[in-house]
Amino acid sequence: MLKNYIKYLQFLNNKLSNFFEKQKPYICCKKGCGLCCKNAEFPYTEIEIQYLMIGAWQLDLESKKLIAQNIKKISQEKAEFKGENFKYDCPFLINNQCSVYDYRGIICRSFGLMNIGSDGRIKVPFCCFKGLNYANVMEDGKSIISEEKFKALGVKEIPSAFNVNYNFLTDSDFEKLFNFKFGDKKPLIEWLIDNGEVKMNETDANLQVS
Repeated sequence: MLKNYIKYLQFLNNKLSNFFEKQKPYICCKKGCGLCCKNAEFPYTEIEIQYLMIGAWQLDLESKKLIAQNIKKISQEKAEFKGENFKYDCPFLINNQCSVYDYRGIICRSFGLMNIGSDGRIKVPFCCFKGLNYANVMEDGKSIISEEKFKALGVKEIPSAFNVNYNFLTDSDFEKLFNFKFGDKKPLIEWLIDNGEVKMNETDANLQVS
C-alpha cells in the first residue's frame, strides 16, 4: 500500500512542481518561512500519517524529543479548548522548518497555490494577505486580481487557480488509479495524541504506530 502511495506522491509532486513553476512570479515560498505550518488544523489521512512517521523515525533523538514536547503542549491546549475548530502549530515544525519535509502530507505539498475549492470557487492562500503568495497581483485586502498590478509585473503567465484542493487530491479516484487506500481522515494532532493510533514517548522519543 505504501509503495503505491509513494507512486501517487511522485505523480502529485510532478504536477505540483509544474504548477508552482508556472506561477513562479507570484510565489514567495522559501525555506524558513513556516507560516503555512502555523495556526491550522492540518487534515491527514491514515496513509499520510503512516508515511509521515517513517520520516519521524529517522530523526535524531533531540528532534524527536522536541516533537514529543510539542505534541504534549498541543494536546494540553486542545483539552482546554472550548471552541469548535481547534488550530495549532504543526508539532514537526522546528526552528521554522519542517523536520519531516520529504514525508510531509498532501495539504502541505499543495499549499501556496490558488486553488479551486470543492464549491467551485477560487481560493487564494491565506499568506496572500500577509504580503506573500499572489499579493503582488491582488487588490489590497481582497481576493481579486488587479489588472493594473498584473500588467506592471510585465510577465506572460497569468495568475491561475488549479484543482488542488485537499478533498480532490484525496479522492477515491486516485485510490483506484494507484491501488491504495487513504483510510480515515482527521486532524494531524488527533493522530498524534495518545489515542491508540500513534504514540510518541517524550522520555525516550520512541515512535510507534499501532
